Amino acid sequence: MSPVCDCCSESFTELKEQVSVMRKEIKNLRHMLDSAVRANRKHMVSIQSAVSKIGPGEGKKNQTPPSLLPSSSSSSSSQSALEHGNIQTVPIGYITSCFSVKNGTPRQPTICGPSRGELRIQQSVFTNPQHALVGLEQYSYVWIIFVFHKNGHLSSKAKVKPPRLNGQKVGVYSTRSPHRPNALGLTLAKLDRIVGDTVHLLDIDMIEGTPVLDIKPYIPEYDSPQTRTRVDMETYDLKTHQPTETTMDESKLSNIHHFDNIEIQFLKDKSAGEIPSVDSPGVSDLHTVLEEVMTYVSHRDLCQNEDQVSGSSLSKPSETAVDRPCYGEDAYSSIAAWIREPPVSSLEVRFTPHAERELAEFLPAHISGPFESVRPRFKFLRSPEEAAAAIRGVLSADPRSVYRRTRCRDRLFFFTLDTADITCWFGQDFAEVLQVRPVESQIASI
Repeated sequence: MSPVCDCCSESFTELKEQVSVMRKEIKNLRHMLDSAVRANRKHMVSIQSAVSKIGPGEGKKNQTPPSLLPSSSSSSSSQSALEHGNIQTVPIGYITSCFSVKNGTPRQPTICGPSRGELRIQQSVFTNPQHALVGLEQYSYVWIIFVFHKNGHLSSKAKVKPPRLNGQKVGVYSTRSPHRPNALGLTLAKLDRIVGDTVHLLDIDMIEGTPVLDIKPYIPEYDSPQTRTRVDMETYDLKTHQPTETTMDESKLSNIHHFDNIEIQFLKDKSAGEIPSVDSPGVSDLHTVLEEVMTYVSHRDLCQNEDQVSGSSLSKPSETAVDRPCYGEDAYSSIAAWIREPPVSSLEVRFTPHAERELAEFLPAHISGPFESVRPRFKFLRSPEEAAAAIRGVLSADPRSVYRRTRCRDRLFFFTLDTADITCWFGQDFAEVLQVRPVESQIASI
């Protein structure tokens, strides 16, 4: 009986493992089915909206071709689509970036300061693209609206798992996740220079080939809450703290009368020929009185200001005080706590001596060296030191996904920066760069 029992137990274990695998497969199929259902619903809604806009007589065989319809009908249909928010976007250009793939591209523009890119305005948008950039050189930063063209799918979920939260779920609209109902991105880039129809950018977080929909200048007075608050406060101070000639404190009036009496008495003494010397008691008393009066006036003004400040906090605020914007700590914009103190801490970045030597072999983008046919060359970065700073910025923010960070046993990580392929590995609270090699396409061109 014992051999039969052992055989049964082994079969039972195998069946249990097979059932576990089947459950996982069923779960994955359910996720795929849900994604397909959501995508199908979106397509059905778009088809229904398109069908509902077709008139009752447009389905007949003798309908007029769209090219022969009057221009008024086409303009009215485009105006109706614009009013409903149904517009067809056209990229004004495509980004040429030092990040060629998604892997290793910073999630925010401030993570990798030395990152560089270019945007060339297409002639299909404007006949003279350089004319559209006139005046933009006066600004130091620009907003860039672009498309997340490497999402891989158009489906989106109401809750997402940001990498900085290490697996916790929050609403998609409280994050900057690229997987959104409308796959639009917004970034603030530093304007380096403008050459003809090309805009050179710094501090970017966009990969090669990103479609750009629009550029807008960054204006701190309008876009920064701190600057707007400071401007409002200065305007308020100018309006409410203007000195008036009609209002004057009674104590100051009495002090002025006191000065007049002293001056009259002094003139009487002068006319009588009794002008005291500087060392006489009258003059010294006069100086003493003047000093005491000035001390009293300044002390009284200080006390009145303190009483006004202390009384304003206890008394009922006036209408102007209620309408004022709040200043101090309340004036600063609030953000989620996990942005300032994320569960995922920044990592220490190290370079092996071998990786440092390989990085030093790269030539800058703007200098042509004597060994340019042999040594690799950067396309955007200006020096190996700038490349090292960019690598530190990317790796210190831990570019791995939550799955690779928590479940994957493979600690190796590969990404491309400009014309360099970087190999590194992640340890406990640190990342170490092992190898920096030129990309294969550049090796082939050399």
